[in-house]
Amino acid sequence: MTTVGIIGAGHIGSTLARGLVDRGYTVVISNSRGPETLTALVDDLGANASAATVTDAAASGDVVIVTVPLKAYQDVPVEPLAGKIVLDTNNYYWERDGHIAALDAKQATTTGLLQDHLPGAKVAKAFNHITSGDILTTGAPAGTPDRRALATASDHPDAAAFVAELYDAFGFDAVDIGSVDESWRVERDQPAYVTRQTKSELEQNLARATR
Repeated sequence: MTTVGIIGAGHIGSTLARGLVDRGYTVVISNSRGPETLTALVDDLGANASAATVTDAAASGDVVIVTVPLKAYQDVPVEPLAGKIVLDTNNYYWERDGHIAALDAKQATTTGLLQDHLPGAKVAKAFNHITSGDILTTGAPAGTPDRRALATASDHPDAAAFVAELYDAFGFDAVDIGSVDESWRVERDQPAYVTRQTKSELEQNLARATR
């Protein structure tokens, strides 16, 4: 059974934890305030979920999800994530995160920043352009007409493939944008951001993106 470590227990992190447990994964979830603050959440999730420190969640996961405010990405532990697939849900909100010059100048991507911070990991964009309330409510079986689609991007094909499989398990088609350098196409304020769209519509929105 695959264990997924989750760093960040906000709306996205806790929703993904629920979806993963329901799909047979073991979840180890963490936040910046300590595992004792997650007792109610893990009790609700059941026997296949536990709370841990950020470092222990990173070490425990076969795959790890980073879902923290972007301003905190450099606090993510580096060594425990070496060699692992890491899913990045981050988005840049300068109002919350403060200004990041490389992003303001369109010289970097949010996923690229995390990949640079985790040089030994295989970082892939995932679940960044869907609201938490839609993750468990808008999926559909494969082949359903007008099935919703989500995008991923990674410099590592096996990481992108894992995200595509996970999307399918959650009920979404997948579109691979390519490298993390192209992941800006699904960031905030782009046509594909937080929009319910089919695979063909997502591909069109990605193509329409401007930087």
